[in-house]
Amino acid sequence: MGDRLNLDHAATTPMVPAAFRALTDGFAHWANPSSPHAEGRAARAAIEGARTRINAAYGWAGECLFTSGASEAIAIACTRAQVASVLVSATEHEAVLRAVPDADRLPVLADGTIDCAALEAALARAVAPALVAVQWGNNETGVLQPLAEVARIVHAAGGLLLADAAQMPVGWDDGDLPQDHADFISISAHKRGGPIGVGALLVRDLATLLPSGGQERGYRGGTENMPGAVAFQAALDSPEDLVYMADLRQRLDQLIAEAGGEPIAVAAERRTPLIGAYRMPGVAAATQLIRFDLAGIAVSAGAACSSGSMRPSHVLAQMGIDAAAAGEVIRVSFGREIGADDIGRFVNTWREIAGQLRPPVAEAGHRL
Repeated sequence: MGDRLNLDHAATTPMVPAAFRALTDGFAHWANPSSPHAEGRAARAAIEGARTRINAAYGWAGECLFTSGASEAIAIACTRAQVASVLVSATEHEAVLRAVPDADRLPVLADGTIDCAALEAALARAVAPALVAVQWGNNETGVLQPLAEVARIVHAAGGLLLADAAQMPVGWDDGDLPQDHADFISISAHKRGGPIGVGALLVRDLATLLPSGGQERGYRGGTENMPGAVAFQAALDSPEDLVYMADLRQRLDQLIAEAGGEPIAVAAERRTPLIGAYRMPGVAAATQLIRFDLAGIAVSAGAACSSGSMRPSHVLAQMGIDAAAAGEVIRVSFGREIGADDIGRFVNTWREIAGQLRPPVAEAGHRL
């Protein structure tokens, strides 16, 4: 397909070589980890080693329950936490909203961060104890939530906090991480250079989660995915230059603004280094995706799980962005191999598309 440029790493990141090698080696030595024979014991040792190293990578002192991905981890926490009610931020990933469709939704401020005053009021009304789901970093805008303050409010009300951290890389530390504050954390291998089909639910205290029997300490049935677990661990061992990527995203914000675009959520105090959202006024996101794709650049409009339907973004709507403007926003997300030249290529293509497709604007600011 020629010289393609992948700027859609938030949808999935290509598997790193170390993870691919670990996966194939895991299949070569595959045995059921629950079997008592030597092969089964070796598989059990491999999966437990991966569990220990994943906990260490995230700085997690609690339990790590392997799942088929972040969506299953979210569903387990949302439906089996030992609570009486559930509250979720209105900008959560669709996996959260699907898991608890009747949960009370908490509003966000214009910068995309949760309205903590509304959270306190909602917890005062809710049947206690409550589970509160608040994403670490939004998968569409990259806005980071103030989890320390959220956790303080939730725990003061006797509740539990779930943080969807599928987009969170290891090694990023801005002083407000879910592993320091959350009771449950959902993570995903394929967002970090591991294989599809494996993730984990990090649990601070198993007593807060209703067991289901079967494998994974009795909290998830089904044969454990040993090859996936060791490949997940191998991916986390492959470093990401997060400071460099934060600089790239900041540079991209600046260049898009200079080119007449509108970076989304730049007013937020904290954002992930890996995700940016940008509006091209007057050009529909669907049209932009086609034009970028023809130019050899992969981007997305909103979350990959919903962009195929091109539904309006519930995230941007909750931030007060009107439907017309939201329909002109695309997402750009970085991975290990992205460099300054790639940002330059994207911006040059952005300028070309905007120059060809944006309607002319009168000096007074009105479209002609």
